[in-house]
Amino acid sequence: MSQSSPIIDQLKKQAARREERRHFFRKTSGLAAGLAVGTVLGACGGGGDDATAQSNGPTDAEILNFALNLEYLEAQFYQHAAFGIGLPANLLTGVGTQGAVTGGSQVTFTDPIVGAYAREIAKDELDHVRFLRTALGASAVAQPALNISGTDPNGPFSVAARAAGLIGAGQTFNPYADDESFLLGAYIFEDVGVTAYKGASPLISNKTFLEAAAGILAAEAYHAGLVRTVLYAKGLQSAAGAISDARDSLDASTDVDQGIAGASAGESNIVPLDSNGIAFSRSPGDVLNIVYLSQAAVTQGGFFPAGVNGSLAMSSAYA
Repeated sequence: MSQSSPIIDQLKKQAARREERRHFFRKTSGLAAGLAVGTVLGACGGGGDDATAQSNGPTDAEILNFALNLEYLEAQFYQHAAFGIGLPANLLTGVGTQGAVTGGSQVTFTDPIVGAYAREIAKDELDHVRFLRTALGASAVAQPALNISGTDPNGPFSVAARAAGLIGAGQTFNPYADDESFLLGAYIFEDVGVTAYKGASPLISNKTFLEAAAGILAAEAYHAGLVRTVLYAKGLQSAAGAISDARDSLDASTDVDQGIAGASAGESNIVPLDSNGIAFSRSPGDVLNIVYLSQAAVTQGGFFPAGVNGSLAMSSAYA
């Protein structure tokens, strides 16, 4: 993927303008800042709505850094499964504590279609990491410690599979063991990624950042649809439904997550939507409930044993 593009150039310009505004506000206060706000935002290319969003919620950079943590996880899983290697070292550095990857191995695919899909998604996820890091520049967070082990009975894949009832106590779920296990492991991530970007979209104030996030959302939705379709074709509706229920038990009291089987016999549910045909959203806290594998408000666990890097790091409390 090219390291320079019009959208990346625009993202850099917008980030520089926001930093100029923040620098100004740190040096002024009270009535003087209030009177100057219209002039400053106009000179910097911003608007009143942008200022309100930035003061009342996470900044655009904080949101994209949260997404970058998730992209690190997905990219490492797919890179190992498809190619037997992790991300290159030059894509791991940044703000915060850089961590290592525990586990991960190449899948011996017996279905060439699944293997082709795995390699395609692996490339896309690597490109997402590269793009977000380039767009964020010096503010990009480092890759945190990740656990994607398929051999540890206490590892996150096994804990998730046990919660879903797919394995028993002391047993291990290895997403690198075969095609079907890989698809189920991928299914844990893909729906979460889609709902995370959907939930983040109303929080992004800058249209250029929003366009970038929408582009990644579309790619993640394609990936999720692909994984869900192949799972359905292979008759894994029951296992996928159990994973869906396990996810739903972690991320709030409402039942929003959906499996791949429809309400009637012989009916699929490849695209999980609400009654209006709209995909549902997850907050950053809800997303962390799933990847931390916890109903409590915690700052680490599951696939992120030392937590994520950045300010959006605590899961929601549902325990």
